[in-house]
Amino acid sequence: MTGTHRYECAPWQLLWRGLDLSGLTQTESTFALSNGHIGLRGTLEEAEPRGLPGTYLNGFYEEHPLPYAEAGYGYPEAGQTVVNVTDGKIIRLLVEDEPLDLRYGHATRHHRVLDFRTGTLRRETEWTSPTGRRVRVRSERLVSFTQRAVVAIRYEVEPLDGAVQFVAQSDLLANEPIDAETGDPRVAAALEAPLHCEYMTAADYGAVLVHRTSRSGLRMAAAMDHEIEAPRGSDLRTDIAVEDDLARLTVAVDVAEGGCLRLTKYLGYGWSAQRSIPALRSQVDAALAGARQTGWEGLLSEQRQFLDDFWASADVELDGDPELQQALRFSLFHVLQAGARGESRAIPGKGLTGPGYDGHAFWDSETFVAQVLTYTLPGAAGDALRWRHSTIDKARNRARQLGLRGTAFPWRSINGDECSAYWPAGTAAFHVNADIADAVARYLAATGDTDFERDHGTELLVETARLWMSLGHHDPHGGFRIDGVTGPDEYSAIVDNNVYTNLMAQRNLFEAAASCSRQPDVAARLSVSKHETGAWLAAARAMLVPYDDLLDVHPQAERFTEHARWDFRSTPASAYPLLLNFPYFDLYRKQVVKQSDLVLAMHLRGDAFTLDQKRRNFTYYEALTVRDSSLSAATQAVLAAECGHLDLAFDYFAEAAFVDLHDVHGNVRNGLHIASLAGAWIAVVAGFGGLRDHDGELSFQPRLPAELEHIAFHVCFRQARFRVDVWRGEATYTLTDGGPVSFTHHGEPVTLSADPVTLSSPEPPDQPRPRQPDGRAPPRRRPGRAIDAASSDAAFSADTVIAAAARPMEER
Repeated sequence: MTGTHRYECAPWQLLWRGLDLSGLTQTESTFALSNGHIGLRGTLEEAEPRGLPGTYLNGFYEEHPLPYAEAGYGYPEAGQTVVNVTDGKIIRLLVEDEPLDLRYGHATRHHRVLDFRTGTLRRETEWTSPTGRRVRVRSERLVSFTQRAVVAIRYEVEPLDGAVQFVAQSDLLANEPIDAETGDPRVAAALEAPLHCEYMTAADYGAVLVHRTSRSGLRMAAAMDHEIEAPRGSDLRTDIAVEDDLARLTVAVDVAEGGCLRLTKYLGYGWSAQRSIPALRSQVDAALAGARQTGWEGLLSEQRQFLDDFWASADVELDGDPELQQALRFSLFHVLQAGARGESRAIPGKGLTGPGYDGHAFWDSETFVAQVLTYTLPGAAGDALRWRHSTIDKARNRARQLGLRGTAFPWRSINGDECSAYWPAGTAAFHVNADIADAVARYLAATGDTDFERDHGTELLVETARLWMSLGHHDPHGGFRIDGVTGPDEYSAIVDNNVYTNLMAQRNLFEAAASCSRQPDVAARLSVSKHETGAWLAAARAMLVPYDDLLDVHPQAERFTEHARWDFRSTPASAYPLLLNFPYFDLYRKQVVKQSDLVLAMHLRGDAFTLDQKRRNFTYYEALTVRDSSLSAATQAVLAAECGHLDLAFDYFAEAAFVDLHDVHGNVRNGLHIASLAGAWIAVVAGFGGLRDHDGELSFQPRLPAELEHIAFHVCFRQARFRVDVWRGEATYTLTDGGPVSFTHHGEPVTLSADPVTLSSPEPPDQPRPRQPDGRAPPRRRPGRAIDAASSDAAFSADTVIAAAARPMEER
């Protein structure tokens, strides 16, 4: 975890001062810029030194064969891997023929700043070349939230000790060489020079490259143009050249001390599975024309306005822990970047910050990321669900292949086809259907978007409901069973009546019937009869939810509490994550939990449990959960808070918020953990704020942990925006836009209109702190610092981090 704690603490930015070459790959992820359509890793403009370069277009991938030692019916045949597309952020600089390379010469000053308010990455470097010439370089880059196909870079260089000849080389570079981090030679081969040039042109200060992938047949275009400012009277020389994989503008000029060479570089990106070369060229040319017309200052202004609007509805304030405040805004900024302008595309597990998970989207896009967006940027949540709907035919085909009705949405995918070679999850984790339905129901309740329901929502709810009717069955004892599935906890696979799956399927069935009642014309178009909706309701009411009367807890799945317990005491820290050190058959037959499963059910379906049941269940599963997944801590924070363990909730919240800034899992080099970052917001708002939305009704049960003095957050709900301030013993609700809005506060009905409402909050009863498996407790945190792992029974240490080359499922 070298270099992961050198970020300077500031409320609205992430700043790294100094040069740490060993930390480049981590900061390239944390300093990544994206708008959901285009993603740029935070590599230096000079391209070297570098860790792992990356420029990504959401949904742009290459196919490769999936490996199987033994084939089986229904196994996906092709995998999909995100492609590092044409890199346009490269601006190399030569200082009197000496390349600016921070591995040589001497950097007397160097810092980089990711600004959450301006949406830009800024950099300043003072460098002395090996021949003794001193220069200052300043740069700023943005990926536009308002012009989704546009990237812009401002690059300035000035001499500090007399006149200097500068040569700047501004590139479009395709098929950038990258060391493949995969043990599968098929994937490595697919990603070795994956782009084949179809068109190239260059003139004046601009160029266009068009490339196509070999197997997936996707076509992309990248274009650049420049504005050049040099000192008055200087002899400016330029040249532009183009070849298959490289377009380069070269600028040469002598600059006296006190002068400055400034390049403003505009980039346009586009891709399509169908459009022709002329059409794509036209698209990126138009993007550049719009960027030039707006200009650098105009793009900055648009970016700031977009972010001002976002923070007005999404900001969370924490008083008492400045480092956590920074981490929380960092988390929200990257969640925004992952989903803001994805529009007709998925929200990948890493966003567009790195190649981890091969660029795939999973169920956590709906369960974690869309949950945050629904209450902060609801339009983006709707766009994410529209992407799911756009893939519904693929999900129907997959269900038919598996002998089922309705839809079987993929466990992992880029284009909607299943591409997981891990069959217990890829085939049996049907809960993804219910997770999508849950996100649809939440979005509809929060927005009242009837157009979305008619055009997309009802069909998603209907087709996901149909799956459960063909997957489950009524047993002779009167229950509706769903057997042979994998729940969120991947250390238990192919189980009967997973409580999470069954309760989420139950909600799916109820919501599908309700939506058909609201949209009878859509139901008729989908051939939904009254008999079918009646069958849904009967199955939902009879849904089997196992309970262990002896232990007085819910088993995670049928008979789970009868399994032998894992021997945590004899498991060394170096043996985590367990799936890398023990056979799956042993994990599957023991009571050991990789990530929140039943605990997640108690959050999303909390209406199905009493508070006493939640407390008993939470204590029981705390002793079994090892958090070999980044998805777990946030959910444990939410339930810890609800059950009265506010100090434990605070520790889990900190773990979720710092997952990338502290590189908790040791793999931030491959990209950020977007669901865990979303989980940091969920831990505050659903945990300490107590937000719940069961049956479309909003409720709050705010309580403040001792480590914080005050929290404030914002919620968008039914055309209203309001702010919630939580202090010890009370909370104030203030309408900021729209309204009125109704909800409950600790069970008391509230209608919020013009005047703020302040209400008291009862303190939770004292509860003994639950124990976790030996060595797997979360690091204890006190404001401003985390207690050293050696003295705190910390959950993670240098010996337990997940290897970067580990299998894609490991950190989930």
